[in-house]
Amino acid sequence: MGFRVLTLIRPFMGVIPEVASPDRKVAFNQKVLWTVITLLIFLVLSQVPLYGIMSSDSSDPLYWMRVILASNRGTLMEFGITPIITSGMIMQLLAGAQIISVDYSLREDRALFSGAQKLFAMLITFGSATVAVMTGQYGDPKSLGAGICLLLIIQLSVAGVIVILLDEMLQKGYGLGSGINLFIATNICEDIVWKSLSPLTINSGKGPEFEGAIIAFFHLLFVRSNKFKAVYEALTRSNLPNLTNLVATVLVFSVVIYLQGFRVEIPVKSARFRGHRASFPIKLFYTSNMPIMLQSALASNVFMISQLLYRRFPDNLLIKLLGVWEPYKGSSQFFPTSGLAYYMTPPREFVSTLKDPIHFVLYVGYMLTVCALLSRAWLDISGSGPREVARELRDQQTVIAGYRETSMYKELKRIIPTAATVGGVIIGILSISADLLGAIGSGTGILLAVTIIYNYFEAFAKEQAEMGGLGVTGM
Repeated sequence: MGFRVLTLIRPFMGVIPEVASPDRKVAFNQKVLWTVITLLIFLVLSQVPLYGIMSSDSSDPLYWMRVILASNRGTLMEFGITPIITSGMIMQLLAGAQIISVDYSLREDRALFSGAQKLFAMLITFGSATVAVMTGQYGDPKSLGAGICLLLIIQLSVAGVIVILLDEMLQKGYGLGSGINLFIATNICEDIVWKSLSPLTINSGKGPEFEGAIIAFFHLLFVRSNKFKAVYEALTRSNLPNLTNLVATVLVFSVVIYLQGFRVEIPVKSARFRGHRASFPIKLFYTSNMPIMLQSALASNVFMISQLLYRRFPDNLLIKLLGVWEPYKGSSQFFPTSGLAYYMTPPREFVSTLKDPIHFVLYVGYMLTVCALLSRAWLDISGSGPREVARELRDQQTVIAGYRETSMYKELKRIIPTAATVGGVIIGILSISADLLGAIGSGTGILLAVTIIYNYFEAFAKEQAEMGGLGVTGM
């Protein structure tokens, strides 16, 4: 039994800000309203710039993590959902490894565990804000002055607490889904919509061009005398989003939604009521988007540490083996050109796979292996493995049709780990394919957005079904 470290959180429970649980079931239309309000607050925070910063044009150390963090550089959403994800994953790992003991059947343990996650997230927010300001991410601290530095830390910390409370509000039943999923999907979809319909013009040497792929298509058709060349340019331009990128994005969206329907239906029957039968679905994407989210978090941390170390010790051999970083085509953003970090990044375009096939092969091997292993590991961490599912079925006095209660675990052990592994590999393949096709928002971003949106669709359908059932019952 793990050390009861959760008891140390009890004295802080009175000062940790908390959203009270609803005293009655929240109506569906009110859930939609609170979800929209939460989304609007997030969008406002994502656009309000930090007051007092001198510059944020240097290479972004969090560039690789922005997709999964729902963050926007130089704004109040600088850290996005980083504190929530970090504290949640660490607490789940500690609980899954039984380093801390949690009895989820006890209300007090659930409250202490939730409080510990929230307190940890708040400490991470304050620590990250302090490190970002004092390391010169927004300008030299000496030039900024103590007052501005303190003001920046306060802005980032308060915004972080607001995000934590918005996520808690949704999870406690006031809205739909969770704040984490809502913010990630919104951030990714916003990027896709902007790159498709952006009205900004950029002069790339051929005259002004619209940034948005769709607007640029019609603009080129209108201003170019040769319509075939105009269509070709709209499909293939490399400096800005093009129609091929947009088509690839739609294609990946469609494939992921199609694969979401793949599942194995396990027939189950009640041990109490004779003749009562149902099915227990095991989805192909049994662990949902967790493999790609964990892989992205792992790679992003490696990239951030490697880049910071290389800028500090550019001549150290071990640091070079971890990654050599250079600015890409005159931009201020650094990208790896060799080392471990290089082989963990996808090829920037399809032609790159032919120029450096070793990079492509190693990257594919790394992605498929890591996604499969993380998907399997998540079964134990999240408590959704065959042993836990078998226990859940026994608690419900339900058995798999044709199997004794004692042999259910063996059958579930044959199906669930296989589904998790295959699902993880397919997620990896889809991510690689999306990157090679040039899909807008990166393969990781699209997979996260699609799986989250699909989960929201299922939640909507479930709520509507419950409302329908209540309506029939009341008649």
